Amino acid sequence: MSETLILAERVSKRFQLHHNYAPSIKARVIGLVHRRQRQVSEDYWALRDIDLRVTRGESVGLVGRNGSGKSTLLKLIAGIHRPTSGRLLVQRGARIGTMIELGVGFNVELSGRDNVYLNASVYGLTRREVDAIFDAVVDYSELAQFMDEPIKNYSSGMIVRLAFAVAAHLDPEVLLLDEIFAVGDAPFQDKCKRTMQGLLDKGRTVLFVSHSATSVAQICRRVCVLSHGQKVFDGPTAEGLACYHDMTAEAGAQHTCVS
Repeated sequence: MSETLILAERVSKRFQLHHNYAPSIKARVIGLVHRRQRQVSEDYWALRDIDLRVTRGESVGLVGRNGSGKSTLLKLIAGIHRPTSGRLLVQRGARIGTMIELGVGFNVELSGRDNVYLNASVYGLTRREVDAIFDAVVDYSELAQFMDEPIKNYSSGMIVRLAFAVAAHLDPEVLLLDEIFAVGDAPFQDKCKRTMQGLLDKGRTVLFVSHSATSVAQICRRVCVLSHGQKVFDGPTAEGLACYHDMTAEAGAQHTCVS
């Protein structure tokens, strides 16, 4: 049996939503008098009873409509959030490279150069280790002339270039990617896809969130379809994308695909 890197067992995640947020005492007093202005909280379950097993070397696509729980699942795996219930295990010592939110781990006031060191240090690299990969990161990002500029002056596409360049050169065992092809030009997207294929060829593991069926088909050999926080399909890519297509065609009506 292949080595398990990630194991989720009945994982659920609840967030609390606040309506008519009352930041001041005056607003709270008004809320006591006027029901419509009263602060109200409700539970929102982003994920419900998710079971998932990812083995070394797999390329898994997570697809679903907006709000289906794809990004939340990646954040749980990355350790950004903790499950409300269930069990989520990631192999001890596995280095995880993440691109979940644009610019996470960057300080917009610092230069591109400083942010390479800052971002890599978040993943546990020493300064000497970052020194060893720095030139390759800059070359890959194609941003050499901008490395001493604060990244608050970067375009969103430039931030993606730099973030992916760092993540790709961490030599991660697991790479978590969320809609990285939504920003950036076609040549850089092609470079990213070649890099991911190279990581897969080396036995690395990729979890990829995207609304692009073409990108998922190019990168992933397995697809999990999420709907309203629940897994409705887990299997071969072509069948998973067909399930996703049917689901979107039905305007998100909740149903279970045959897996």
